[in-house]
Amino acid sequence: MFNNPRRFGLILSLLAASVIAVPSYAADDDAIGKAIKGRQAGFQLYSFYAGQLFAMAKGEMDYNSELAATLASNLSSVANLNNGMMWLPKSDNVARAGDTRAKPEIWASDSDIGAKAAAMKDASAALASVAGEGLDALRSKIGDVGKSCKGCHDNFRAKDF
Repeated sequence: MFNNPRRFGLILSLLAASVIAVPSYAADDDAIGKAIKGRQAGFQLYSFYAGQLFAMAKGEMDYNSELAATLASNLSSVANLNNGMMWLPKSDNVARAGDTRAKPEIWASDSDIGAKAAAMKDASAALASVAGEGLDALRSKIGDVGKSCKGCHDNFRAKDF
């Protein structure tokens, strides 16, 4: 088998390629895992800030103007983060079953995910501009935040992992 220099060279080349390819795949897999964890952390922040604002609007939590202003400002800040690097191809719930609920439709060429993100930015900015001005002001803008969340959940988020 190793008496033929061409065959030996071919085997050595294939072996070298496989050694190089495995770490490359592992690095890509690791990057995808980190991207998923990063965007999930962002969604936890959305939930943390918006959840308290929704609770105030529903009367489940006492309205506090200073806290409402801070929560809304933080929500708007998170919505405006440049998180494109967290949306890597093959980081969807089909390619990474059990890791994420992000549907592959997000990456489709005709996806309106950009419009959905813009709606969240606009809604959270509008809320941040009035959240500290009273419960009625908070209530006047919180519904648009909820609609923007729902817009992504309905189209781009699977119900289960």
